Amino acid sequence: MKRIITLLAFVFAVSGVFAQKGKVTSAQNMKDAGKLEKAVEIIEATIDPSNSKAQKSIPWPKTWEVRGEIYQAVYESNDENVKKLSDDPLKVAFDSYQKALELDTKGKSAKSIKIKLTLLSNDFTDQAVKSFQANDYDKALESFESILAIQNIDIIKEDNPNAVDTVILFNSGLAASSAKKYDKAIGYYREAAKYGYNGARTWLAIAGAYQAKGDTIGSLNVLKEAFQKYPEDNDVVTGMIQIYMQLDKTDEALKYLNLAIKQDPTNVTYYFAQGALYEKMLDEEKAIKSYEAAIEVDETFFNAYYNLGALYYNKGVQQENIAFKVPPNENEKYLAEKKKADVWFNKALPYMVKCNELDPKDVSTLESLKSIYYRSKQMDKYNEILEQLGQ
Repeated sequence: MKRIITLLAFVFAVSGVFAQKGKVTSAQNMKDAGKLEKAVEIIEATIDPSNSKAQKSIPWPKTWEVRGEIYQAVYESNDENVKKLSDDPLKVAFDSYQKALELDTKGKSAKSIKIKLTLLSNDFTDQAVKSFQANDYDKALESFESILAIQNIDIIKEDNPNAVDTVILFNSGLAASSAKKYDKAIGYYREAAKYGYNGARTWLAIAGAYQAKGDTIGSLNVLKEAFQKYPEDNDVVTGMIQIYMQLDKTDEALKYLNLAIKQDPTNVTYYFAQGALYEKMLDEEKAIKSYEAAIEVDETFFNAYYNLGALYYNKGVQQENIAFKVPPNENEKYLAEKKKADVWFNKALPYMVKCNELDPKDVSTLESLKSIYYRSKQMDKYNEILEQLGQ
């Protein structure tokens, strides 16, 4: 009798295992038939720890593998009702495949799971792109990080142990930076830069992340590193110039501006920046030459005309103030000093006229022209400017 009872207990136990495995198979069949709501319902019951029967299916690798398939199908579905079955189906799928691998100590399911993980990586890429388009940068970052995690799983990595997906690393940095997680962004960008991905562009992205987090010196140090590797990249040089100007280190800024001009003599902005720096250093003669060089490179570059005109105009105002300080009883001296001021205003005039041609609505230009025409008693021109100003 005892033997019979033991045998019956064994039979019932085996039957229970097969019953649970049958449910897993049923869930897979429902998935294959497109009945994902039912598939989710069945597979969740097989891993429910409060369900005594689920104790048979929870430790079975196949249970988790099928669960991964089902949630992957939920993500790929175009049915909005199906999509509501999970807030994050790809994460559930990934967690399920990882659980299946953990339980599959003999590696019987490794090949099939490997294929599914590869397909899952494609889904994460799709999710990352859609998240970027929706400005959900946190989700995009999470998706890219999941791809990196898949790539580091042993069964995936065994085919090419030394492979590094620099594109995903860079995109992870881009997503992190967009999500304002700058330290993470720097880490991913640096990893991509380690393998030379995207050349100087990646280093510029690192520098940008430092700037975004308010670390100007950190950004400058990165650009210095980049300059050692890519000394002929003018974007790196320009970045350094901008920071040196921001830090009021004019000598350093000029040093790299001269280098930038040498590397790209057709870049009008370099000559303009050079002129602005010289003006800041009160070296007006060199500033004038730089602005004139900018105009020579680009005859339509408004800023160079304006700064050059403003330089001459301001010198006229300074000279006029000298004239005003002449004692009233020294009229000849006053007229001589006033005449010197007129020379500067006359020098400023053609540049301001050109600015007005390039941008007729620029108020600063119009105000300067109004003042020059009034001083030179060109009242017809003066009235035209008043009309343009609506005065």
